[in-house]
Amino acid sequence: FSDTGSRKEHVKVTSEPKPGFLERLSETSGGMLMGLVTFLLSFYLLFTNEGRALRTAKSLDEGLSLVIPLDSIHSVSPQNEGGLVHLAGALSTSKPLFDPSYGLSIQAVKLKRNVEMYQWVEYEESTEYEENGEIKKETKYSYNTEWKSEVVNSRNFDREIGHKNPSAMAVESFTAVSPNVQVGSFVLSKGLVDKIDNFKQLSLSHLEDPHADVTRGGDYFYHSENPRRPEVGDLRVSFFYAGLSGDDPHLGSADKVTVIARQRGDQLVPYHTKSGDDLQILYPGDLSVEEVFQKEHESNTMKTWALRAAGWLAMFVGISLMIRIFYTLVDWFPVVRDLVNIGLKAFAFCVATSLSLLTISIGWLFYRPLWALLIGLLSVVPIVVAKSRVPPKKQQ
Repeated sequence: FSDTGSRKEHVKVTSEPKPGFLERLSETSGGMLMGLVTFLLSFYLLFTNEGRALRTAKSLDEGLSLVIPLDSIHSVSPQNEGGLVHLAGALSTSKPLFDPSYGLSIQAVKLKRNVEMYQWVEYEESTEYEENGEIKKETKYSYNTEWKSEVVNSRNFDREIGHKNPSAMAVESFTAVSPNVQVGSFVLSKGLVDKIDNFKQLSLSHLEDPHADVTRGGDYFYHSENPRRPEVGDLRVSFFYAGLSGDDPHLGSADKVTVIARQRGDQLVPYHTKSGDDLQILYPGDLSVEEVFQKEHESNTMKTWALRAAGWLAMFVGISLMIRIFYTLVDWFPVVRDLVNIGLKAFAFCVATSLSLLTISIGWLFYRPLWALLIGLLSVVPIVVAKSRVPPKKQQ
């Protein structure tokens, strides 16, 4: 045991007999089944991602060709009914949002109360080693007190004595959303309002302490006898806002946004494209039509590559788990085991890369056949490269 300030730690050592060959083989069989599931899911992820990416790109191109920039946001033109429109302007809401518990109000689209509790947090570091034919595991548990937004269940700690947390918070977090959000004469749909999420912390410097048992310190309200030396169970509350919708002497002018959506009366709602996607776009600031669609294409590209990488990784892990049995069979011979491990990783890398490219090419087949053919040919490259590195005698 050791105690350094508010941080406490102890070490626990456990041991178990080294698993036999049949036991390790059984564990490997379970891993093979998990690998097969992961392998099959990677095909689904890669294939559907390509269709989604191409469908989104076509929807954006369709939207760019049809969008109508509005001359004025203060009048609703019947001739644009049902059309995809582009407008930019300041946010406005019908009434301010309140938190009566702390005497706070703000003219904004969203107001979030964030409550944190001072709690014990457990950290765990483990190392395994072999000694006298046994597998030993040395685990160091350390405990520190921190502000956390969620209740940390101390019942799951290795040692709860001396590190017990309350089971609930006396004050809860919440987010209030204005029921009516407009840009000029147009009312935003719920989907557009959900996109207003650029939260900023609200300064509390101009506010007084709301209650006798609450103390303001910086941009926090503290439920604590001494905020500078908090105890476990003490609370601190902060506030965040998104979409300032009125001029504020402390925060400035109302936020401006750019919206592209379908006009339905004075409502801005999703626009259904021929490709099957819904277009309802909102960005902070005053952006042109071209700038908005460029950002959407960039976002689509980033998402596509992220899912491609995730699909390839899932396939690599799945193949590695399925062929792990070969590593287990030679586990008793350290030199052979290390060589086999390197070979298996190279095999999994090449096969995962080839199959990922092949799956992507099939996903493009119905949309861009020429690109699908080129990607399909590219999928053979890892196999050709791997085969070219095999000595001629082994090939014969």
